[in-house]
Amino acid sequence: QVELVESGGGLVQAGGSLRLSCAASGGKVSMYGMAWFRQAPGKEREFVARIDWRDDRTYYMNSVKGRFTISRDNAENTIYLQMNNLKVEDTAVYRCAAQTVGAVDFSSWGQGIQVTVSS
Repeated sequence: QVELVESGGGLVQAGGSLRLSCAASGGKVSMYGMAWFRQAPGKEREFVARIDWRDDRTYYMNSVKGRFTISRDNAENTIYLQMNNLKVEDTAVYRCAAQTVGAVDFSSWGQGIQVTVSS
């Protein structure tokens, strides 16, 4: 089972940018559907972005479209989430996840990393 480790979180002012990384081991990110989720205090976990394993097609939640970009670097075996024009409401713990081809659920999860956006 692939293991995932996130990095790149932190504190940023509204309007700023961060890039999250999700490094994989024990499996190739090119062979998984990869996604980012987030969970804010007191709220349910929500889907943020996904990249398809076959054609790198990307999908985003409405509130981040045009601001966030998910990408894959197969040579680095890493997934990225570039977050621009951050808003206070983007504050959350972000986790990356891997979905085995043909599966419905995401079977591997990173430990999560905090992103805090101040006003």
